[in-house]
Amino acid sequence: MSNSGSPCNAQPSLGSVPQHGQPLWLLAELTYKCPLQCPYCANPLDFANRTEELTTQQWLDVFAQARELGAAQLGFSGGEPLVRQDLVELIGGARELGYYTNLITSGVGLNERKIGDFHDAGLDHIQVSFQAADPEVNNMLAGSGKAFRQKLAMAKEVKAQGYPMVLNFVTHRHNIDQIDRIIELCVELQADYVELATCQYYGWAYENRNDLLPTRAQLERAERITNEYRDRLAKEGNPIKIIFVTPDYYEERPKGCMNGWGQVFLTITPDGTALPCHSARMLPIEFPNVREQSIEQIWNQSNGFNHFRGYEWMKEPCASCDEKEKDFGGCRCQAFMMTGDANNTDPVCSKSPHHDLILNARQAAESAEHTEPVFRNERNSRVFCKG
Repeated sequence: MSNSGSPCNAQPSLGSVPQHGQPLWLLAELTYKCPLQCPYCANPLDFANRTEELTTQQWLDVFAQARELGAAQLGFSGGEPLVRQDLVELIGGARELGYYTNLITSGVGLNERKIGDFHDAGLDHIQVSFQAADPEVNNMLAGSGKAFRQKLAMAKEVKAQGYPMVLNFVTHRHNIDQIDRIIELCVELQADYVELATCQYYGWAYENRNDLLPTRAQLERAERITNEYRDRLAKEGNPIKIIFVTPDYYEERPKGCMNGWGQVFLTITPDGTALPCHSARMLPIEFPNVREQSIEQIWNQSNGFNHFRGYEWMKEPCASCDEKEKDFGGCRCQAFMMTGDANNTDPVCSKSPHHDLILNARQAAESAEHTEPVFRNERNSRVFCKG
C-alpha cells in the first residue's frame, strides 16, 4: 500500500511531547520460528527475511535495562518461544530481576520435563493457545495433524504441575459457531482463565480477513452464548473467568490502542527492533534497535517511540475530538493498513471519513464464501517478500 503523502518519517517536536509513562509490560518476541502456520498470526508477513535473533546475553541485557525503567511483567512470545534452546536460562534471568513472567505458547514442543524446568527456573504463568475445540478444525488451522492432541495433553500437564490453567482461543468464521463446545472444553480442562479473543485483523489475519471475519449475527450469537455460560457456571460455583473480546470491525469507536503509543507497552522483536506494539513494524517509521541504543534512549528519546505520543500529530476529526484523550485516535497500524496514512483517524471510528472501509468489510462478511486461507509459513512469506 502506498504511503506517499504520509508524514510518518517526519521528526516530531520532542519538546512538545507530554510526559509519558513507563514501559510496564515487556513483550519479548524471542523468535519468528514456529512449527504451526496459523492464518491469523500477528508476525510480519515478511518474517522469512528476518532470521537474525538476539543472543541469550543480549536478551538478558534487554531485560535488565527494561527493569531499571520500571518494567514489571515480561511475556515470552514468538513465533513459538519453545524453539529457543535458552528459554530456561532466560526465564531464570528474568526471575532474578524480579519480573512476573508469562510464557505464551502453542504447546507444540512442550513436554512434562520442560514444564518442570520452567517451574524450577521461576516461570509464573503459562498460556496455551488452541485453534478450535474440534480436532479437525484445530489441526487444519494449525497446519499440523498432531497439534490438537499435543495441546490437550500439555494443557492438562500445565494444570497438573500447579500452574493456573490459562487458555486462549482466537475465534473467527471457522470456529465461532462452536463457541459452546469451546467453553465446554475449557470447563472439562478445569481452566481458570479463558480468553475468547475474536480475531483482530493485522499481519496474516488482514491478508485472510475475507476468510476469517465472522458476520454480525455470528458474533452476537457467540457473545450471547458466552454470557449464558458465565451465568450458569457462576451459579454452579465454578470460578472460571471467561473474557470475550469483540473485533474492532464491529465497533463504532476505536479502542485506546496499547493504552496510548509508547505509554505502557514495549515489544522487542527477535532481531532487537523495539516497537510500541507488536504490529508497528509495518509502519513507514524507522524504529530503533537494542543493538544500537539503550532501552532508556529508545523509550525516551527515539523518533519511533515519540512519533505518536501526544496529540500534535493528529488530523481532523481527531484533532478537535473530545474523545481523543480516551482513544488516542485509535490504532495507527489499522489506519495505515486501510488508508495508507498512519496519521489518519482509525477507520473503525464512525467519525472517520474512511469508516466506509469498515462498513464494506462487514458487508463482505455477510456474503463471503469459504476460501482457502493463506497460511503463515516460510514459502508464503517469501512470496510477500518478493512483492
